[in-house]
Amino acid sequence: MSDAERHNPIRVIQPMGMRVLVRVLPGDERTSSGLYVPATAVSKEDGAEAVYGEVLAVARAEAKPEEELEGANVSGIPHGARVLFPPKAGIRVPWDQELRLVETKYVLAVVEEIDPSSAH
Repeated sequence: MSDAERHNPIRVIQPMGMRVLVRVLPGDERTSSGLYVPATAVSKEDGAEAVYGEVLAVARAEAKPEEELEGANVSGIPHGARVLFPPKAGIRVPWDQELRLVETKYVLAVVEEIDPSSAH
């Protein structure tokens, strides 16, 4: 085991206030006609695009010592939900560029994914 491996701490992020921890999910970088377009070639700064992510952690009410981080969800957004938010929303986590702490007021929508084969 190297020195770097020995000294890397395990980090647990607990959002505070009205925030959720979101992992940005990879987007579909193909046009409607099927052409691949690299992310660097598309400007998403005009606000017409949204970022898609999965909620990994939610803000919790003050927990009792024996409950640790199991207090009631105060964010209003379910843990594990898929959400849309503006590209500039949230604070990036320094050690993982896919993670963002996003205030719930910037969550535009919760996305429900339905398997088309099960829909009648």
